[in-house]
Amino acid sequence: MSQGPIGTIILEKLTTAFDPVSISLEDDSWKHAGHHHEGGMDAKAGGESHFNLSIVSSSFDGQGRVARQRAINAVLAEELAGPVHALSIKAMTPAEASG
Repeated sequence: MSQGPIGTIILEKLTTAFDPVSISLEDDSWKHAGHHHEGGMDAKAGGESHFNLSIVSSSFDGQGRVARQRAINAVLAEELAGPVHALSIKAMTPAEASG
C-alpha cells in the first residue's frame, strides 16, 4: 500500500530511528470521518490523521510497552503535534514477533 506524504515521513523517521526488522503503517483516517471532538473534526479530508503502526525492532529489547511508545512518540513529536490526530502503536522485539 502506498503512503501519502505524512505516512512516508513517519516511515522514514521510524526506519532511521529504530532500524526495524518489519514495519507497517495503515492510514485508518477513513474510519473517523465525520467524528467530532472538542477542537473540531477528528479526521481531515484526504486522510493521514489516524494511523495504526506495527513495528518490530531489536531497539526495543529490554524496554516495556510504555517506554517503546514514548520512544516512538518522541521521534514523531512534530507529526503528533500537527497533522496526526491519533497513532495506535504495536511495538515488538523480533523475539516477541516470532513467538
